[in-house]
Amino acid sequence: MPISARFRPRRLLALATDSLPARAYLGLVALGVVVLFLAPDSPYAMAPALLTAPLSFLPVVLPFGAGTAGGGAAEVTAAVLYGGWLLLCALVNAAAFGALARRPDRAPAARPRRTLLAAAVDNWPARAYVAVVAAALGTFLYAVLLSPDPGFAGIWPLIAAAPLSFLAAAVSAPAEYSLPWLGTLVFTVGVALAGLVNAVLIGRLARRVGGPPSRG
Repeated sequence: MPISARFRPRRLLALATDSLPARAYLGLVALGVVVLFLAPDSPYAMAPALLTAPLSFLPVVLPFGAGTAGGGAAEVTAAVLYGGWLLLCALVNAAAFGALARRPDRAPAARPRRTLLAAAVDNWPARAYVAVVAAALGTFLYAVLLSPDPGFAGIWPLIAAAPLSFLAAAVSAPAEYSLPWLGTLVFTVGVALAGLVNAVLIGRLARRVGGPPSRG
């Protein structure tokens, strides 16, 4: 399916606000922000970052962010920029939910499942994301199976396929203690499935934002 290269911010904003799933998601993010301010030291303070993943985790590869040291203006500026980034991530994710909730413009000729999964590979944003997840998983498997010291290689696929990848990590943890190879297998499969879900959402969003105008 051809996707126009022209980006339409108005359509993105409309997708993020004109459906019940999108508005419910934004309300959940807003609740997470309230919890962050009321209980900044609790585990639930991570809710805004988890809910806006995987885009919200991109700044971890940068040498600056919300926790920038130095105090004063530098710390305030970093916090404001990070807050703005979280807001943008929330809008993009809400638009993805809105795109998924909308009916297709045409009756699909193929089976519904096949049509849904096609969104993960038939446009360049989704394909680029799939490549990132594949590279992260490849790095993880190389470190675990071939490297003498895997270190924290699992953090990259965890971040790339968040937030569902955290569920994969939780499920694989018990198997890791008894059979390490089984834990690695469960984690790899779980991350791959989490990445597929994200890729479908990205693909559906790319279709709606970059494709020709449609009704409904």
